[in-house]
Amino acid sequence: MATEQMLPETLRTLIGLPDSVLGQAIAAFIAAFLVGNVMLAYTGVAGPWAKRKITAAFTDRIAVDRIGPFGLLIIVADAVRLLAKELIIPENADRPAYDLAPVVVAGSAMLGFAVIPMGGLGPLNIQLADPESGLVYVFAVASIATLGLTMAGYASANKYSMLGALRAIAQNVAYEIPLVLTGASVVLFTQSLQMSEIVAVQQETLVTIAGFSIPSWFAFVNPFAFALFMIANLAEVGRNPFDIPEAPTEIVAGYQTEYSSVYFVLIYLGEFLHIFLGGAIVATLFLGGPAGPGPESIGFLWFTAKIWGVFLFTQWARSAVPRVRIDQLIEIGWKGMLVLSFANLLLTALLVGVIA
Repeated sequence: MATEQMLPETLRTLIGLPDSVLGQAIAAFIAAFLVGNVMLAYTGVAGPWAKRKITAAFTDRIAVDRIGPFGLLIIVADAVRLLAKELIIPENADRPAYDLAPVVVAGSAMLGFAVIPMGGLGPLNIQLADPESGLVYVFAVASIATLGLTMAGYASANKYSMLGALRAIAQNVAYEIPLVLTGASVVLFTQSLQMSEIVAVQQETLVTIAGFSIPSWFAFVNPFAFALFMIANLAEVGRNPFDIPEAPTEIVAGYQTEYSSVYFVLIYLGEFLHIFLGGAIVATLFLGGPAGPGPESIGFLWFTAKIWGVFLFTQWARSAVPRVRIDQLIEIGWKGMLVLSFANLLLTALLVGVIA
């Protein structure tokens, strides 16, 4: 069992805050603020700049290169442009639900990072909390985004938005079950739902070939489960071929059709936060978390490289894989992914039973 000190406790000691409820609360707030801003910075780079650059590379175009070095100042330009736009509210919108939906979409992703072990950065262990039910927690809070998409579609008083919301519900139900079942196959190996313990189990050596040790990352131990999880994760974050809830050529922009200005920014932010949260879950369950060559003090850099690698995969899928129809999406989910995830869980249980 991992015994490293969590980031809030380390900061409380460094700052000199008292070991009281108030001191612990202040330290936890500062730690959450720091981690949250790092993830927001990743999202700020990914949305306006990296997504365009990656898509341009895949489609042999130039993309943004006029505003600042390498086009990086497009991040600032887009932020100013979007936030300066007028916030237009549909006349018949259900205001409480319409106003809360963007916050729910973005906030649910931010909550998920609370239990992710991000590794060391110098003397710091970047993890906010490590409950014994960490994996259940991260799946639970990530699924709250479906409620936000439903609220956005229903409250917008727009038929295209409502269609997008219904598609989001159907898609997330169809693919969240295979996602959780595939994650459960990892739990069978580790015998724990604690995120730090799942990472710790993967530190062992799987096999040594010509003096080179291959770690027991579950992507190597069970590549079939890893492939299933990556496909289901594409559906969860709404990337091709599963970008059905917003499908621009079919339903304008789906659930976000009626959103503008800061509300659109929050929904857009939430979309990319969920991509990085999905990458963090993939890295934790299948890629050894922050594990990598070198000292543990640079584990956070390896963790960052892994979640950006998952982001690159989602952008490759967005550029290279055509969108499926809604009926095909449901059929793939219920008749394909669900059956395969149950088969993977059964085979994993048999394998663990034989080894044990």
